[in-house]
Parts: sequence; structure tokens; C-alpha cells
Amino acid sequence: MRTGRNGGAAPRVQPQPGWKGPLAALGAAAAAAGYVLAVRPRLLNWGATAQEAAGPLAGDELVPAPRLQSTRAVSIAAPPSAVWPWLVQLGAGRGGMYSYDALENAAGLGMHSADRIIPEFQQLAVGDLIPLSPSGGIPVRRLEPERVLALGGTMDPRTGQVAGDGAGIGRRVAGPRLAIGWTFVLQPLGARSTRLLARTRYDYSPLVLGIPLRGLLEPLQFLMERRMLLGIRARVERRRPRSRRRRGR
Repeated sequence: MRTGRNGGAAPRVQPQPGWKGPLAALGAAAAAAGYVLAVRPRLLNWGATAQEAAGPLAGDELVPAPRLQSTRAVSIAAPPSAVWPWLVQLGAGRGGMYSYDALENAAGLGMHSADRIIPEFQQLAVGDLIPLSPSGGIPVRRLEPERVLALGGTMDPRTGQVAGDGAGIGRRVAGPRLAIGWTFVLQPLGARSTRLLARTRYDYSPLVLGIPLRGLLEPLQFLMERRMLLGIRARVERRRPRSRRRRGR
């Protein structure tokens, strides 16, 4: 045992009371600032250029004043005509979502992503429902073949059901609600390449809904949508003729 000059035990340095709380709060604030400033913009605009993320896209009119927006993108080595059939067959019980089926099915969504174009699911029209689970889905609001597929609806946060008649889209309604616009845009890059953009816009009420949306939905949507875009690209490019792939190399 260490002793002091007078032979007694050396006094132990005690932490100053009242410091732990402020230090923990400072650390939490620094982590939150790092997420908001550095991480969150990358999640929201993964793969998209600054111009793509900031510029207008077809389908923005479904949620004209969003509180949240994301824009993600990939380039695909094929023309829009080769990408479009994979978008048309989206949905549970159809072509799936080309994302993490195991995670979606753990939530009971019944997703099975196809590795081929399914002829019976190639007919789609405005008003049709894209099923996201066995119990519900999101309706088609705008459809321009080989250019735009826009989905939108107003969800009741208490039930998770999306209105099938478009009620509340483009206007504010009373009561808890989550207005959603989810759009896929195909932009040709020359004769043999396509830029596939996915934009999501949310408006919600009351404002307290923004807490779970930002904290939970944004990271989860990034995870699933990134996989989806990469899944579509992999499927499209794998279907290209072998001779063309070799010439491209």
C-alpha cells in the first residue's frame, strides 16, 4: 500500500460529481451531429449525383411538399427497354422486390424475388396495386412505359394500410397520416446504358411521426432499396447476350 509523507494511506482521487451526465450528453450530441452531417446524406442519396438528388423528377407531384426525401441511383449496362420489365413485375406474389427476401419474409411479407421476367405480370396500369405484403400494397399513380413508374398513397400509421383511392395525395388531411410517393425513373445513357433512379418522398402528420421515420425507417429503407437497385442491375446485365458481354470487355 502506498503511503503519504506522514505514513498514512494516499488519498484516492474521486471523480467530480456532476460530470458524467454532461459528458454523456456531449458524446451523444457529437454522435448525432456526425450522423446528420456525414452519414445521413450518404444514406439518403446513395449512388446519386448532387444534381440528381437536388433536381426535380417525375412523380414528385404525388407529395409536393415532402418532409423527407431520398434519391438513390445505379447505372445499368442495358437500354431502358431491358430494365422496364423487371420494374413492371414488382411486388409480393409477383416478381418480388429483388432485395433481402429473408429479412422481408421474417416480417411475413411473402417476398420471393424472381430471376426471370414473368410474362403474366407484364401488364400494369394506373390504379393497379403493387402488393408489398399478403394484406396490402401501394397503388400505381403514374406510368410511362420504359420511363416512369410512380407509386403513391396515404398510409394510416395506426393500421399500416395504404389508401387505394389516392385520398390525401397532394393535399393535407386531418388525423394521423403518412403520404408516400415512390418513383422509379429510367434515363437512357446512350444506346446501351440506363440510369435507374429511385426517389421516395414522405409527408406526415403529426410531426412526432418524424422521430421513428428518421431514426428507423431511413436506415432500413437505405439497406433494402440499395439491395433492390443492385439486384435489378445484376438481373438485367446477366440477361444480356453472352457475345455482347464479351465485346464489352
